[in-house]
Amino acid sequence: MTLPDGILVVDDERDFARGISRLLQGRYPDERIVTALSGTEALDAMREAPFSAMLTDLSMPGMDGLELLEQARDLWPQTTAVLLTAFGSIEAAVLAVKGGAYDFLTKPVEPESLFKVVDKAMERSRLLADNVRLRHLVGKQVQCDAIIGDSLPIRRLKEALVAIAESDYTVLIRGESGTGKELVARTIHKLSRRSSRDLLSVNCPAIPDPLLESELFGHVRGAFTGAVRDRKGLFETARGGSLLLDEIGDISSSIQAKLLRCLQEQEIRPVGSSRNIRVDVRILASTNQDLEVRMRDMSFREDLYYRLNVLSVQVPALRERTGDIPLLVHHFLGQARDEIPSAPQEISPDALAYLSARPWPGNIRELQNFVRRLVVFAPGDVVDMPLVRMVENQTGTGGGTQDNMSAYKDAKAAVVDEFTRNYVENLLSGTGGNISESARISGLSRVALQKILKRLCLSADRYR
Repeated sequence: MTLPDGILVVDDERDFARGISRLLQGRYPDERIVTALSGTEALDAMREAPFSAMLTDLSMPGMDGLELLEQARDLWPQTTAVLLTAFGSIEAAVLAVKGGAYDFLTKPVEPESLFKVVDKAMERSRLLADNVRLRHLVGKQVQCDAIIGDSLPIRRLKEALVAIAESDYTVLIRGESGTGKELVARTIHKLSRRSSRDLLSVNCPAIPDPLLESELFGHVRGAFTGAVRDRKGLFETARGGSLLLDEIGDISSSIQAKLLRCLQEQEIRPVGSSRNIRVDVRILASTNQDLEVRMRDMSFREDLYYRLNVLSVQVPALRERTGDIPLLVHHFLGQARDEIPSAPQEISPDALAYLSARPWPGNIRELQNFVRRLVVFAPGDVVDMPLVRMVENQTGTGGGTQDNMSAYKDAKAAVVDEFTRNYVENLLSGTGGNISESARISGLSRVALQKILKRLCLSADRYR
């Protein structure tokens, strides 16, 4: 997303234009000040990069100031225009404002009047740019909806993904198995400027080393037995897009060395080739390994780690976001209804409470598979506790015995506690840790809110 900056001065009188530019450069030393001697020259400059403000003479040969203003507004609506006129009449002022100018100045221009008007014009442009940026970010937040959840960890994850997607840096996506690291990678790619191109993915440990090198970097004919023709690797095939290196922590030291060189030089050498090829691809790498431990035991290169870890995102485990389990269960049930016409329509409150309180060591993948089994074995339109117990006993997962089965009231209490924690954290985050304001919004008394904070071991200070 390109936002305007700098000031464009347009006047066919060279000395006057340069004089105004010198005054503005002295006033705004950090701003880009550009001078144009005609409307055509001004439009060419605007096509190269947008400006926050434009000062243009009203009366110029060829394209006058009003015509320039109209065409400039089509190019960059956020640019604030100020017209300069030697006539100083009411008619000229009205004409300028009707033409879309923010203000006008009369020649000869007094420096103080110039600075006053330009200060206001720059402030207006900043406000317009902020509005555009915020709309852009809100639009990108909406595109994160594939990541199901509204808990604080998930909201923070979505905010991080929107920011990460703006750049082209390498991203290391960390998290336990089954937490949705590939979905996070797809979301980053979808939000990025590369979204019109493909996101390719390779499961690194699933491919033997010699084949993985060819898969990544390609090979030339005759490079090895069976190489009957040239073949492009994923780095070259994904040109202009993104490449996900899944489970990067499990690759061998020889592949690590070749990958490091590729990331450093932004070029690859196909297997058997004597020439290098420049590549343009964004690298997203995922792992469930503790790479810091792997570096200490010398099984993962430190220099590669820092090449990959330019930006990092941690995908929370399901136990860290249990308040999202009801949303996930309903989402997976909805998916099942699209796949199986006879799938149940509802889940009973006690079954939902039990699933929300039950441990899920396999994270979202385990929960999704369990819901699929519930759908397959459901005899009617409702998923209830007898069905949950039957599926657990069949699969040998979770509470297969009565001793391991949570009582309904215990499961419900766990869900309520999780809801309360999420609600209070969101409340304090929105009020900056202000207890009185939080109590007013929630309808609780200040004392009641403080008791909840004490019971949940939460401190309002961390939100200030």
